[in-house]
Amino acid sequence: MFKQKSEELNLINGSGLVSPSRRKFLMYAGAAVVTSSVVMAGCNKDDDDDIDADTVDLGSGDTGILNYAYALEQLEAAFYAKVVAEEYSGMTASERQILNDIEKHERAHAEFFKAALGSNAIVALQVDFSSINFSNRASVLGAAKTFEDLGVSAYNGAGKLLVSADFLTLAGKIVSVEARHAAAIRSMLDSDPKSFAGDDVVDANGLDVVRTPPQVLDLAKTYLKTKVSGNNLPS
Repeated sequence: MFKQKSEELNLINGSGLVSPSRRKFLMYAGAAVVTSSVVMAGCNKDDDDDIDADTVDLGSGDTGILNYAYALEQLEAAFYAKVVAEEYSGMTASERQILNDIEKHERAHAEFFKAALGSNAIVALQVDFSSINFSNRASVLGAAKTFEDLGVSAYNGAGKLLVSADFLTLAGKIVSVEARHAAAIRSMLDSDPKSFAGDDVVDANGLDVVRTPPQVLDLAKTYLKTKVSGNNLPS
């Protein structure tokens, strides 16, 4: 276990794929670090009587923030699973490789959070991708850009809400991978060399966009059939 914990949480290896050893690290070593604190945080969860019975409540404290990240990773994993399964018209070999690698990363992220949260994990969310034409390149990559930019801004905004330094470190390692995804997708969409970090996501100080959980959940609901509440999340 100690040997596993000493590995870098680096989801992009030389081939761009998630190796079995790294995925074991994500699933088990990372979960071992996180689970005990998540269980303790979950004990302090306050129920919100205003939440509908059909609504998934993310919870409170660090548990809630991890569930918040898990919800977003579920959404991204489901999206890329459909992208690689259906393949839009005209997909090149290079694009296929990039999208397959991203799918593996997002699936690994989702599996990690599910394992780390254990019994505190939210249920599997039902997605709604009816607004996306999966046979059309522009539609797929446009949606991918939306999901990746949203994910990066969500992690940027959630970092300060975490109490555990371990959780913050893990989030930092995941958001760096999400930012790589965002840059790759932007470069696929636009041949302009500056497109990977456009002015719409990086300001004059070289800082990326930050969104709060309410802002992110409001944007994400377009792609979710399941109602998700972040009413109990820290702010």
